[in-house]
Amino acid sequence: MPNLSNRGLQMPPSPIRKLVPYAEAASAKGIRIHHLNIGQPDIGTVPGFMERIRAFNAPVLEYSHSAGMESYRRSYAASMQGRGIDIDFHQIMITTGGSEALLFAMLSCLDRGDEVLIPEPFYANYNGFALIAGVQVVPVPTRIEDGFALPPLAEWESLISARTKAVLICHPSNPTGVMYSLTELRQLSELVRRHNLFLFSDEVYRMFAYDGAIHHSVLELPELAGHAVVVESVSKVYSACGARIGALMSRNADLMAVALKYGQARLSPPTLEQLGAEAALAAPPSYFEEVRSAYEQRRNLVVSALHYEQRRNLVVSALQSMPGVVCPHPGGAFYCMVSLPVDDADDFCRWMLESFSYKGCTVMLAPGSGFYARPESGRHQARIAYVLETDRLSEAMDALSEGLFQYPGRRI
Repeated sequence: MPNLSNRGLQMPPSPIRKLVPYAEAASAKGIRIHHLNIGQPDIGTVPGFMERIRAFNAPVLEYSHSAGMESYRRSYAASMQGRGIDIDFHQIMITTGGSEALLFAMLSCLDRGDEVLIPEPFYANYNGFALIAGVQVVPVPTRIEDGFALPPLAEWESLISARTKAVLICHPSNPTGVMYSLTELRQLSELVRRHNLFLFSDEVYRMFAYDGAIHHSVLELPELAGHAVVVESVSKVYSACGARIGALMSRNADLMAVALKYGQARLSPPTLEQLGAEAALAAPPSYFEEVRSAYEQRRNLVVSALHYEQRRNLVVSALQSMPGVVCPHPGGAFYCMVSLPVDDADDFCRWMLESFSYKGCTVMLAPGSGFYARPESGRHQARIAYVLETDRLSEAMDALSEGLFQYPGRRI
């Protein structure tokens, strides 16, 4: 039998999905699973999206332009200008999801063996994209005790080498929920300009900023015109994860010309979904305010439960005596990265599905090890996606509390 590629064998499994077989086995036994492992919103897709697809009546479903439909890109540019970001439709490329946008950015800007600096923990699939592109991830460690705040620039400087070509941030962050201030973005701007680096900014959660905070895109900084590369997506903003429509944006014309060649190689992004996404741009501001408010309420419920500020039952009161739970206050997105009082979070997450249920249900989490370049750094952590409505989230928090209390490998 022929050998498989080393690249394929080294491809990391998704920490978000690798426990699916255990969840399926638990479901087969009649146990209800509260899926807090994946950022799949339960809020309805933005109005207008489905209606536009249903109205499609052309006799042939054709390829679109490799950069995306011009009408969509023009509408996209107009919406960006409405947000105070001056960008032309030629500076926007529509992609098959934000994942493809980021992969095209890496392939366009970095050569095999080049390095990209990423604050750690980071979105697990960055490891996979880097492996595909032959790029080396250099983690910039952050601390849960500091709320995963960006470290001082001196720490970034110490990690820059002759092979460093880019910095990648997720803003707001998946998995930590950290929001970067305009001051922090300007500090990164100074860093990348001083070392002539690209700044990739994954802004797919831009609409989810809480506590009155305002999201600032790196495209708002004119001095980054040749450096900034922004990724967006309809998945979270419009609650349309299955549409697989993203966008790659940059004012660097040479970069966009190279990215288009990758776009031509894969032919075109999906046609019907682009129609839906273009219609979604007309959604009223009230839709986003309602969605943001719903997620902020869910965040508050989860953070309060993990901090034991709300005692829902005796189980949580018992858990109060268990030290070691750390949950920073996320400022954006719909995730929180937590430290749990367990010997190994991978084992705990698997045990919750294999050996545990509470009132007929259990909880599926994403183990923290997959969000680090060095898995050991996330051994005691897990990511929680607060994407369920509040009644189900309350049940999930109760089940998680009881699971932590019963887990044989708990650390007290």
